[in-house]
Amino acid sequence: MNRGILSGLGAYLIWGFIPVYFKLLQAVPAVEIMFHRVIWSLILLMVLITLRQQWTPLRQALRQPRLLGIYSLSALLLAANWWIYIYGVNAGQVVETSLGYFINPLLSVALGVIFLGERPRPLQWLPVGLATLGVLYLTLQYGRLPWIALSLAFSFGFYGLIKKVAPLGSLNGLTLETLLLSLPALGYLLALEFSGQGVFLHTTWENNLLLVLVGIVTAVPLLLYGVAARSIPLWMLGLLQYLAPTCQFLVGVLLYKEPFSPAQMVGFGIIWVALLIFSGESLMNWKRAQVKSTVVAISAD
Repeated sequence: MNRGILSGLGAYLIWGFIPVYFKLLQAVPAVEIMFHRVIWSLILLMVLITLRQQWTPLRQALRQPRLLGIYSLSALLLAANWWIYIYGVNAGQVVETSLGYFINPLLSVALGVIFLGERPRPLQWLPVGLATLGVLYLTLQYGRLPWIALSLAFSFGFYGLIKKVAPLGSLNGLTLETLLLSLPALGYLLALEFSGQGVFLHTTWENNLLLVLVGIVTAVPLLLYGVAARSIPLWMLGLLQYLAPTCQFLVGVLLYKEPFSPAQMVGFGIIWVALLIFSGESLMNWKRAQVKSTVVAISAD
């Protein structure tokens, strides 16, 4: 098994079981966890940038208002995604958070069509339509929109859309985003401390340690994902990405005993069928492209 596959498996398994980590911090408000995530991630990312001697692109970006605007928007979307996810996990909605990441790849297809003028292959429309049907069915069953799932899907979908056109590399881009979030994060955490409402250093040593290590839990899977994205085919990365929401779903149902009714099974089932069609179509298209490139190479010889 090559390095790229191992890196992808590592990233998605960490993301898949990260609800267990945040459940250990259930006594800490979601906003406070999210801002600790920003501060400790920034420290780790700055160490990595120093080790890799990649400060020049970051310094240049800080002098360009347009780039700062782009990354300010992506930073807000990332912060919203982090907060909603932590809130959902600690509110006992791990199953619904997993739904958001099942929907996300299909939403990305629709966003590419709307904002980038991409032309999806005809068979790609079928899973997008099925996923929409699944969400509508779940909405009727819940008696409300599954807002946690949809908020996660849309925030991460638009975040991915911005990152697709943003010029900085993954490490510098993420560092700039956390840097832009660090001032409000630090201000919020200091305000909590001065008002006597802060949890950090006023709780158990286990909670303090978990809040510090949240930076590693955030940065490591992102770095592993970066290695995988450069090393393995896109279709394989696409298949691996379903590992994370599948693990989250199983954690919610089996470990935390969240209710999962037959009606929910139908809604999730429709979306899972959509993902199977989407993955199968992507794999077949990749194989066709490989055969075509082989034929072209032989013809050129």
